[in-house]
Amino acid sequence: MPGKSHKLVTVNTVPERAKRLIGRVVEDVRDRFTIVHVANVETIEDVKETLEREQPDLLFTASMWTPEQAHEIVNIANATIPGIKTFSIPQGLQAEKGPDAVVEYIEEHLPGLLSS
Repeated sequence: MPGKSHKLVTVNTVPERAKRLIGRVVEDVRDRFTIVHVANVETIEDVKETLEREQPDLLFTASMWTPEQAHEIVNIANATIPGIKTFSIPQGLQAEKGPDAVVEYIEEHLPGLLSS
């Protein structure tokens, strides 16, 4: 039986893609983890407000952000919700290797992230 439920906010300029990819991850790991995708944020400017409203314990940044932008988003998340677990997908992963690579990358790193 999966443990506690994790509330996830994604930061992705293409909300449909975020929903689709995270949907696959949630389905694939549901025997081990319960993840609820509560919101997607399309702009860095909206991150703080969304985090305050949703109070997630997980935040993922998508692969369209530069390392600097991902770092900025993570800093906003840490300042808004101390202790939030953040995960940044490497820039260009989706464009270079496609959605399957993104799903694999998340699933590979999720157990370590959630147990940290």
